[in-house]
Amino acid sequence: MSNGQWYPPEWPERIRALAAGTLTPATPRRAATVMLLRDATGPDGLEVHMLRRRTSMQFAAGAYAYPGGGVDPRDDDRQVRWAGPSREVWAERLGVPSREAQAIVCAAVRETFEEAGVLLAGPTPDTVVDDTTGAQWQAARQALIDRELSFAEFLEQRGLVLRSDLLGAWARWITPEFEPRRYDTWFFAAALPAGQRTSDDSSEADRTVWIRPGRAASAYDQGELTMMPPTIATLRTLAAYGSAADALAGATGRDLTPVLARARLEEGALVLSWPGHDEFTKHIPTGGSA
Repeated sequence: MSNGQWYPPEWPERIRALAAGTLTPATPRRAATVMLLRDATGPDGLEVHMLRRRTSMQFAAGAYAYPGGGVDPRDDDRQVRWAGPSREVWAERLGVPSREAQAIVCAAVRETFEEAGVLLAGPTPDTVVDDTTGAQWQAARQALIDRELSFAEFLEQRGLVLRSDLLGAWARWITPEFEPRRYDTWFFAAALPAGQRTSDDSSEADRTVWIRPGRAASAYDQGELTMMPPTIATLRTLAAYGSAADALAGATGRDLTPVLARARLEEGALVLSWPGHDEFTKHIPTGGSA
């Protein structure tokens, strides 16, 4: 039985064009995504919040993913009230300049609010908003989605402190060079704040679920759930943790070396591989589709 690896039908042609030198890779856009976690009921374990991308989406339509999206350049140089590790500490952890680190962390928190209704911010450095379900919060979510204001402006207007200490950097993946829409994406882990609950009205998803990482990985292996390589790879690593707190503690030592797919010619076929992740290797005949 085939697994649920997301594999667009146009990839073989684009890979061949890249190998032939007729395709110019697009510049990756900075992005962030968040694996939102909570402790599962019953036996020890955790659950992760996932959404199924609408079939109308231009990128990864129908695939299960985490809340995430591109960095808003407006968050690069506008100072925000900040709690947790300094911007300089985050810059070293993420491997980017300080102001870019702020924008990436802002993107992680903003996208979690936009797509899941969960806000990792509070009125003081040691508090978190406990309810984001009111009409005013929903209006703010929509304004952010519509890009009517930046996340930095949103925080300032609300008098909120961004809680960077609630995030743990987990992985970094870069979209393959043959993809027309490319992202340099940092993956973060975060626990669902007490009192908050996720929303099921994401503009980019037609279904949302809380699911144990091991169960989601099994469904992928059986071809029941479609996922991109970064999603299933991070799910497999999450499955080793017994609680959200354990996972966040484990984020400290995670390797953030970027993972970028490679395509090479080998014995008459194009071989597509992700370094360090052999399960995603694809062999593509040079004369036809995969």
